[in-house]
Amino acid sequence: MATRTSGPTGPRFTFTAALWEYEGKGAWIFVSVPVDESEVIRKLTAGQRNAFGSVRVLARIDDSRWPTSLFYSSASGQFLLPVKKSIRVAEGLEIGSTARVEIALVL
Repeated sequence: MATRTSGPTGPRFTFTAALWEYEGKGAWIFVSVPVDESEVIRKLTAGQRNAFGSVRVLARIDDSRWPTSLFYSSASGQFLLPVKKSIRVAEGLEIGSTARVEIALVL
């Protein structure tokens, strides 16, 4: 179950999701933002998204925090959060691992 609160940077969303690998070029690793929260983020960021429909966020998994962007997937109707290798190593995560994720929109 995801939750939404307000924070100093903008709305915050907390959810649990599994890490998965993008099958295209680049071997990116992502977690998918739940559909309901993705829809809220789409509405909140209408007209403010950057290249590729990206949205700036501050992300957190356990003790790791980093600035990044969410990317919208029209195929799934969800925003995708890339999880870089340094974060995965620091938190002991692998593809298929489940993580508690917090994102704060930077509006």
